[in-house]
Amino acid sequence: MSKSCDASVATDPLAAALQRQFGWSDFRPGQREVIEALLAGQDALAVLPTGGGKSLCYQLPAVLRQGLVVVVSPLVALMQDQVGQLLARGVAAACLHRDLPTVERLDLGQRLRQGRMRLLYLAPERLQLSSTRQMLEEQHGGGRLVALAVDEAHCISAWGHDFRPDYRRIGHLRELCSGVPLVALSATAAPQVRADIIRLLRLRRPLLQVHSARRSNLAYAMVLRPADPLPVVLEALQQARGARLIYARTRRAVEAWTQRLQQVGLEAVAYHAGLEPAQRRQALAHFLGREQPVLVATVAFGMGVDRADVGLVLHLELPVSPEAYLQESGRAGRDGLPARCLVLYSSGDRIRLGWALAAQRDNEADRLRSHLAQRQLRRMEAIAEGDGCREQALLQAVGELVAACGRCDACERADGQRRDWSEQASQVLAALAQQDGLELNVLKRELAERQHQGEGHWGWLARRLVQEELIAESDDGAQRLYLRPTGRTYLRRPWPLHWAA
Repeated sequence: MSKSCDASVATDPLAAALQRQFGWSDFRPGQREVIEALLAGQDALAVLPTGGGKSLCYQLPAVLRQGLVVVVSPLVALMQDQVGQLLARGVAAACLHRDLPTVERLDLGQRLRQGRMRLLYLAPERLQLSSTRQMLEEQHGGGRLVALAVDEAHCISAWGHDFRPDYRRIGHLRELCSGVPLVALSATAAPQVRADIIRLLRLRRPLLQVHSARRSNLAYAMVLRPADPLPVVLEALQQARGARLIYARTRRAVEAWTQRLQQVGLEAVAYHAGLEPAQRRQALAHFLGREQPVLVATVAFGMGVDRADVGLVLHLELPVSPEAYLQESGRAGRDGLPARCLVLYSSGDRIRLGWALAAQRDNEADRLRSHLAQRQLRRMEAIAEGDGCREQALLQAVGELVAACGRCDACERADGQRRDWSEQASQVLAALAQQDGLELNVLKRELAERQHQGEGHWGWLARRLVQEELIAESDDGAQRLYLRPTGRTYLRRPWPLHWAA
């Protein structure tokens, strides 16, 4: 958004409030429409890209109406970051969570009763407490409730990349606060996720604002992770401008990589949920305050964190899904300048993640979510191992059709590496026709013993055939492979299959 003054601001109440309270003279795409809908009492679903200013959609109505907007948000760090920004702008805001000291909790209750709060952030779990529900009823009964906002709304859907069971109960807010408009917000939401959001949050004839997740200043690259990734990581850090953000899967990996980078002279800082609150605040202050910080974090970091000049987002392992990766990589280049998004992956990443997903199958609902998550993980692996445009494939996974970006590593490579794999594909399918239900590792070993290529070659090819839906793969983590009817048809009447290895 431009900070240049515009004469039209003086005659536009919304633009005037935007300028006065937030220092901006114009809205980003989709913001004004959502704000006007809430002010008119209409529900809304806003899918705006990371860095697209989703929070303003509910913050400005609270300021304009001088009432309360209750925001449901999944992470305390996210809530605290937004509250800090609002307080710096003179907007009365607070977050209510279990670690809040008793004195602050009592003071917050008094300010709510006196109508002196504009934004109150809650975790979805708190909606189950009778004290929270009583507070909402009191605010609603007193006519102080302007709107309800559900941030990271994709968490409500089993199709979403970050499903949270407690989000399913947010729909009961409609019973407590009848007539109050509700806005659901997310950076990415595929069509089936949007349908779940509307249904489960009970949105009534909502305004839909779905904007492209394409970021023309981001360049994606996905490369095989070497045995020791440190030289590749150091090179990427050296070439990057501004802040640099490295994502690792586990807390242990975050700590190990932070230590490795410190040992080579970089002032890297760790961030994960296992740190003490004071340590997390210190890490966040480091990331926001230093000129070129290096922060190693688990993927929860960054939701709502406002640092515009992130020049590199580097994943040390395969992301769990295209939708999750679009959100995480979208934290780069919010200032509109070129930024790089790099994934280092290996074929073992999906095996480890697959076993973890398979362990979460306690009931039928868990089994369905595990099945969907396995599908998304396979799709992410196919994008990383594929030879097509990275951005095009990522956006297609969330229901957006665009032309090739021309900026990613796949687009920059020559197309001459593609060749027809139909003959070797037939060998894989024939092996499964003889022993259906083979584990991938067994299949790779048997083919490698009979042919000249190694196991890695056959594993790559088998994964491509799963993606082509000629082979089915089990969702129990064992990677058992089964010949699909289309695979049997292929054996009878093969057709060309062109890929770049």
